[in-house]
Amino acid sequence: MPIIDQKAWKAWEDHNTDPYGKCCIDVARYAMEILDERDGTAIGDPDALISDAEKRLPQKEQGISGFMAGAVAVMISRCHSRGEEFRKIWNLSIQIGTEGEMANESGTVLNPSLLTFA
Repeated sequence: MPIIDQKAWKAWEDHNTDPYGKCCIDVARYAMEILDERDGTAIGDPDALISDAEKRLPQKEQGISGFMAGAVAVMISRCHSRGEEFRKIWNLSIQIGTEGEMANESGTVLNPSLLTFA
C-alpha cells in the first residue's frame, strides 16, 4: 500500500493497540487497501469506502462510530498517497454548511462527531 508517511502510520499503530484504537487502525488499513485496488479510478463516496473497509473486519468487531470514522479519515488523509484527494472529497461529503470547503482551504479533516460550542 502506498503509505507516504510511514513514521505517522507506525506511530498510530504503536499507540493504538487497545480494541477501540486498533479497530480504527484496521479500518484505515483496509480502506487504504481498497484505494490501492481502485488505483487510477475515482474515490467515489468516502463514507462508502470506509463502510466497505469496515466490512473486512472480523464479524465481532464490526461497527465503528462517527468519531472513529473521522479518525480513519485523518489517517487515510495523512498517510496514503491518495490522501489529499480523499480528504477533500471526505470534507465536502460530510459538511453541513460550508465547513468542508473551509477545511479544504486550511488543509484539515472534518470529524462528523465533533461539536462546536459557542
